[in-house]
Amino acid sequence: MNNIEVLAVFISLFVLFVALGFWASRWRKGDMSDVGDWALAGRKIGSYLAWFLVGADLYTAYTFIAIPESLYIKGAVYFFAVPYVGITFGVAMITMPRLWKMSRKYGYVTAVDMVRDRFNSKSLAVIIALTGIVAELPYIALQIYGMQAVLKVMIGQLVMSNSTIITEIALIIAFIILAAFTFTSGLRGAVVTAVMKDVIIFVTVIVAIVAIPMLTGGFGHAFTAMASATKPPATGTYQLSGLFLNGFISLTIGSALALYLYPHAVNGVLSTSSTKKLRMSTALLPIYGVGLALLALFGVLAYGATKALPLIHTYGAVTTVPSLIYAYFPPWFVGFAFLGIFIGGLVPASIMAIAQANLLTRNVIKPYMKSMNPKLETRLSKYFSIMFKFIALTFIFAINATYSLQLQLVGGIIILQTLPSIFLALYSTKLNKWAVGVGWAFGQIVGLGLLIDANFVVAHGTSITTTFFKFSTPLGFFYAGMVGILVNLLVVAVGSLIAGAARPKAVASPGAGGRK
Repeated sequence: MNNIEVLAVFISLFVLFVALGFWASRWRKGDMSDVGDWALAGRKIGSYLAWFLVGADLYTAYTFIAIPESLYIKGAVYFFAVPYVGITFGVAMITMPRLWKMSRKYGYVTAVDMVRDRFNSKSLAVIIALTGIVAELPYIALQIYGMQAVLKVMIGQLVMSNSTIITEIALIIAFIILAAFTFTSGLRGAVVTAVMKDVIIFVTVIVAIVAIPMLTGGFGHAFTAMASATKPPATGTYQLSGLFLNGFISLTIGSALALYLYPHAVNGVLSTSSTKKLRMSTALLPIYGVGLALLALFGVLAYGATKALPLIHTYGAVTTVPSLIYAYFPPWFVGFAFLGIFIGGLVPASIMAIAQANLLTRNVIKPYMKSMNPKLETRLSKYFSIMFKFIALTFIFAINATYSLQLQLVGGIIILQTLPSIFLALYSTKLNKWAVGVGWAFGQIVGLGLLIDANFVVAHGTSITTTFFKFSTPLGFFYAGMVGILVNLLVVAVGSLIAGAARPKAVASPGAGGRK
């Protein structure tokens, strides 16, 4: 393999990516000192660009790093990502057009703006905003984890010594560049670069899913090799019977409910120019689900790929997809594909950081800082977007996730607890703010408590090692986030009913034609 050629193609395309990111500030030029223009691209995104933008939220490192890696290590339960995306687009069709209409009518920039008005509570809005900010951090970290996987293989093969240090330096440089064009271009930069990212990724997936089975003996050979393997996945299973079936179902439902609660997903939705275009772009999103299903199968193909297995064993299962590409394609295509995966982490990270910055400035600081004008709000959001990128970068250097999907699923446990305050509040005005707040607290305690219990406290008496996202019950493994949200919903329902029954009924004035 000519590693210099790989690097040359990668760097050349990355330069083009950066140029597009900075150029985007002039595309459909608006007032970049206005938060609506900077953070929502002026709310002018059409159907197809919205499809690319929201697709950028789905086709992330989660898709081409975390899912194939998890399928390779743990087995069939991680194919939950395929039905989950189909369900989540149905959730989006029900909830997002309504949120869009309310946002356009009242000038909302975040979903938390709606929460503040719906419940007439700054405190509840701050709680939900901080929840969104925290939940995004592990999701951004997942993007960095995926970028790191590409650099591990590319730099590791080019420079055998000091590759870790060089990888970390490369990540820092990439994030400095990302911070710069996000600062200047805002969401416009993400929209334009998302088109480039998705074109590269679609080409890579189509070529790889056709060529790799032909070069490795096909799926039959791969499944046979996977079934006979003992390590990895040492703790996995290849069937969804018994213990794992409920885990599969709960992961599917929990993840489907969580995606459009994330602030970055809402950001993409609110940037569209009309509900018609929003619905059209959402209707097209299942195309990404097909790509996700194909990418998930890379975790199976790796077992029959004898040329890729040494790389996977050297650099870790997180490099499953990069290792397959590196082992079976010419250098120019490797550089092309690696750039797609790399910016597939950068683009979503920029959208997530913008969403976090909006929440902190608009929903945490602004309510208590009456002197904040629109220009100061936008300026603070720009600086906070830089801050959040580097917090996430520090986060990934500081932790050692056993496998990358843990990061996204931990964020899911946290963000799921905002469901009553956002999704239910879109359709009901009868929820009590205190019940919603207490339900949020109970949901977080249960979800995160089970997470800690499963990993650090109790040995559950099973040969299946518990991990960051499931715990043992008499019914098998369940996603802790789903248990948390069920408790949350119960508290909200009971609390709102009690509060409604205790509220004194309005008595009509006799002079107004009513009766005492």
